Amino acid sequence: MSVKKYIQDNQEKFLNELIDLLKIPSVSADPKFKDDVFAAAEFVRSSLEKAGADNVELCQTAGYPIVYGEKIINPELPTVLVYGHYDVQPADPYELWDSPPFEPVIKKTERHPEGAIFARGSADDKGQFYMHVKAFEAMMSNDELPCNIKFMIEGEEEVGSEHLDIFVKENKEKLKADVVLVSDTHMISLENPSVTVGLRGLAYMQVEVTGPNRDLHSGTYGGAVANPINILCKMIASLQDENNHITIPGFYDKVETYADDYRKALNDAPFDLEAYKKELDINDVHGEAGYSTIERVGIRPTLDVNGIWGGYTGEGAKTVLPSKAYAKISMRLVPNQDHKEISRLFEEHFKAIAPASVKVKVTPHHGGQAAVVSTETPGYRAADLAIKEAFGKKAIPTREGGSIPICSLFQKELGLDPILLGFGLDTDALHSPNEHYGVKNYYMGIETIALFFKYFKEEASK
Repeated sequence: MSVKKYIQDNQEKFLNELIDLLKIPSVSADPKFKDDVFAAAEFVRSSLEKAGADNVELCQTAGYPIVYGEKIINPELPTVLVYGHYDVQPADPYELWDSPPFEPVIKKTERHPEGAIFARGSADDKGQFYMHVKAFEAMMSNDELPCNIKFMIEGEEEVGSEHLDIFVKENKEKLKADVVLVSDTHMISLENPSVTVGLRGLAYMQVEVTGPNRDLHSGTYGGAVANPINILCKMIASLQDENNHITIPGFYDKVETYADDYRKALNDAPFDLEAYKKELDINDVHGEAGYSTIERVGIRPTLDVNGIWGGYTGEGAKTVLPSKAYAKISMRLVPNQDHKEISRLFEEHFKAIAPASVKVKVTPHHGGQAAVVSTETPGYRAADLAIKEAFGKKAIPTREGGSIPICSLFQKELGLDPILLGFGLDTDALHSPNEHYGVKNYYMGIETIALFFKYFKEEASK
């Protein structure tokens, strides 16, 4: 039996297993789901063992465990290190989901006419990393594993991968490989398959603005004492000018300027602006002046407020002048922008623009560096060949706006470029209510990953 036929014959089994994994609410950001995160790790450990991996273990960290497993068929052959994460984003707000986020259902959509799995983590990243487990199983079941394989599946990607950084630095020999294969990105479409060759970095901050030492009556004190919410809104608004250019001094000092031909090549990728606006129900796009939508999310840095709160937000009215106001702010960064330096520049500027009537506290959260991958490597060529066989088309190299902080760590500590072979779509509602992942994408991903191993053995030996 061929690997492809094994995959086709076991589609229902593969789908049911993924559904069982998606039922586990492994939200790493919320301590109330702690037991569930550990349960997801155990699920992955068991799945790797059943698929045929050796030396499978839960590598304990100061946070959630890293699941490691391997199959070394011949030390002389190339080794592929597979990375993924079993933790998921919080599902809040639950009331905006059409079906419960941890009770997976399959429904047809315009982009997924064959059906999509609606559940938190379906596309990010359970559905995508589990493709690798099933591709491995298919190759093992047919005695057709062409390369050595190592798995490193973590449980803290959605909160910054803090302990994976330590694990990688302390286990370089254990993780020694020839390429890192990651499926945690999206492709343009099944009709226009692509491989991500660039990811933005991230700096995430929380700010706190304090006015009076307690909440006050807005009639008695309003107009005489600073309102922290008003002040915070003005401060945030000042962080971008009328051209949506970020005003933090030094922010753009290391941002790369691209030649016109490179920018043209980026914009030659298939992109329907009208369909983009329709899908999001917006009248127009928005962003930094002088750049297209593709450029804004691929090669330009951003600053966004991810949450803002303070004062009274319950039912009815309460005429209060609040003591405190808060916001969470993230900055997507491009190559050469160091997330620690940007965090420092942000903190210095944010404190400098605060009026004397308030006090400001800035707390950096997680961050990571941007990553760019060459299209001239054996790994990229193998991905291109695998896509060409599976989809009948060459892969389109693209730059993606999201962040996978671990990718730059792989480059720095292991000397390996990550091959970002993702199969989700940009309409799959990652991090949003009603996240979903196409059933066909799932099956096509399993098949393509198995082909990657075949072609990587050939390309790495050239």
